[in-house]
Amino acid sequence: MSLADVKYLPEAPAHDAEIEAINDEAFGPGRFVLAAYRIRESGGHDRSMSFVAVKDDTVIASVRMTRVAAGAGRAMMLGPLAVRPAFKNLGIGRRLVAIALEAAAKAGAPAVMLVGDEPYYGPLGFKRFPRGQITMPRPVDLDRLLHHEIRPGAVARFVGEVCHADTARVADLAPAVARASANPQSSIDPVIQVAPQQRAS
Repeated sequence: MSLADVKYLPEAPAHDAEIEAINDEAFGPGRFVLAAYRIRESGGHDRSMSFVAVKDDTVIASVRMTRVAAGAGRAMMLGPLAVRPAFKNLGIGRRLVAIALEAAAKAGAPAVMLVGDEPYYGPLGFKRFPRGQITMPRPVDLDRLLHHEIRPGAVARFVGEVCHADTARVADLAPAVARASANPQSSIDPVIQVAPQQRAS
C-alpha cells in the first residue's frame, strides 16, 4: 500500500464510531480500567488536537489529546493512539503523533505527556518523568510515564497527581500564584484555552 493513499485529518464527530471500534480492537474492554482512561472520562478529549488517518474514506488510525493538570502545571495527554492491524508498521502512528505534537505547540500547550513504551515514543521526542514527580489516579508502570516538553520549565511545574484540567482545583495554582506575586518577573502556566469539550465516547 502506498502511504500517499492515506489522508490525515482533524477528528470530527462523524469519526467517533470508527475510532471506538479501532480502540476496542487495539485495547479491548480492559482499557476502561486504565489510569489514562479514568482521566479522559472526567472531561473528554480535545478535538482540536486529535486526528485520524483515513484511507478510502475509512478511519484506519486515530490519536486523541486531552487537557490535563498536575499541581500548578498544565499539559496535553496524548492517547489513545491506535492503528488497525493491517496498517501497522507503516509509520502511520508515528505520523499521527508528529501531527498532534505540532498542533499542541501551535495551540500554546506547555508540554505533552502520555503513558506508553519509551522505545517507541523516545525517538518521537518523549522522555521519562523523574520517578515520583507525578502519580496517576490508578496504578501504572512508572517507566511508562513520558513527557515531551514544549515550553522550557513546563515539565518541572507538572507535579503531583495527574487529573483532567477541567477538574483541577483552583487551589492547585495557589503556590505558583504566590511565587509570581512575590517575583513579578516569574510566570506560571495558564490553563490552556480550548473550544467547549465533547465527552469521549
